[in-house]
Amino acid sequence: MADTHTGKFIKVRCADCSNEQIVFKNPAMNVSCNVCGSTLVKSKGGAGELRGELIEVVD
Repeated sequence: MADTHTGKFIKVRCADCSNEQIVFKNPAMNVSCNVCGSTLVKSKGGAGELRGELIEVVD
């Protein structure tokens, strides 16, 4: 996820069920959707790999 925003959290929409949730954009572990369990952000040792749709950067 290469963006120039400085916020540490992002709002992501799940590609499978359209649930929106706020997650840490540099996760130490994969982040799953609270509704369906699909992976929203995959841990990559820095900025995570976004698997859902980025809705907004949250400060």
